[in-house]
Amino acid sequence: MKIGLLSGEFPPQLGGIADFTRILATQLAGRGHAVRVITTQSAQAAQHFSAQYTVHPIARQWGWLDLWRMRQCTADLDIVNLQYQAAAFGAMRLPIHLAPSWLRPPLVITFHDLRAPYLFPKAGGLRAQALRRFAANAAGVITTNVADAAELAATSQLQRSATIPIGSNLQQPAACAPAQWRAAHGVAADEILLGYFGFLNTSKGGETLLRALAALCQSGMQARVVLIGGSAGASDKTDAAHTRQLLELAQTLGVSGQVLRTGFLSEADTVAALQSCTMMVQPYADGASLRRGTLLACLASGCPTVTTHPATPIAELQHNVNVHLVPPNDPAAIAAAVRTLQADAALRERIAHGASALAANFDWASIARRTEEFFGAVLAATAQSIVTR
Repeated sequence: MKIGLLSGEFPPQLGGIADFTRILATQLAGRGHAVRVITTQSAQAAQHFSAQYTVHPIARQWGWLDLWRMRQCTADLDIVNLQYQAAAFGAMRLPIHLAPSWLRPPLVITFHDLRAPYLFPKAGGLRAQALRRFAANAAGVITTNVADAAELAATSQLQRSATIPIGSNLQQPAACAPAQWRAAHGVAADEILLGYFGFLNTSKGGETLLRALAALCQSGMQARVVLIGGSAGASDKTDAAHTRQLLELAQTLGVSGQVLRTGFLSEADTVAALQSCTMMVQPYADGASLRRGTLLACLASGCPTVTTHPATPIAELQHNVNVHLVPPNDPAAIAAAVRTLQADAALRERIAHGASALAANFDWASIARRTEEFFGAVLAATAQSIVTR
């Protein structure tokens, strides 16, 4: 197949969608498909990432002219897969929602989240309606988790749909052993190091983590938090402001000296940082979800991870089997979980083994194969509908 991957983010931009698109392009190309990535002009330096696929950085602001450029760039393809996250398509978001009727090949939309697009001030219910029409007009829809699949199916008349999970964006082994990483960063071997991985935004519970850290320190526990990776992504412009607020909060709480920041790291260095932590703490304010690449990265790295109860139960996430679950927005619960896991090395080890076992279900080879199969089904159904007209 000649496949187009249409994405609002792509390396060297930072973000989960950028990494997802890069890895999926590599996997599909490795399966013998001709893959073309259509993305923003900010990704011009990305062409060195792989000779297996081509990168076409044609979009400026995802406006009306860019919609025409997309049409020209995809005209000869068999199918186009749009990696949808509303924030990834800039301030002018309406044109991308016309892609199903504007592009010539069948369009499959992968919904990485279901946030309603911005249209214009006070659009109100029109935003949700636009999202429903967007999904219904696509030749096929992919959701990354069962909760999103159920929500979308309940509100939209979908032509064809599939649920295909995402995988960890960390594919490299650790750059060094935990003891070496700790020594290089001034962390004692017996020091309690709580890791947080991902950008800092309002949905990820950074404030809850800092308040839990303050409570632990006040109780006499020698604990530190390491913020792993860059603090702001390419798409969400509120990340930087939220980061400043969290750093101010850390100072107010008296724990700024207990917070380490690594800044952006390579994949191998990121894995080393994750595996050097006593435990990871991912206190998502809206609950854990398998659409969270940061959570999957923690699991794939074999880290004992404290995270929040999902808004909708997820059978795969099992308390004290592969994660330790706490209520969202509850610093006291986070502090209690840290104390529990710190006091029980066997429990930490059990959760770490369970995390690795669960992560094996989200391997990229399987993700690429299932995506390929869905594309084939969409093309077959599209061809059949043309014959029967």
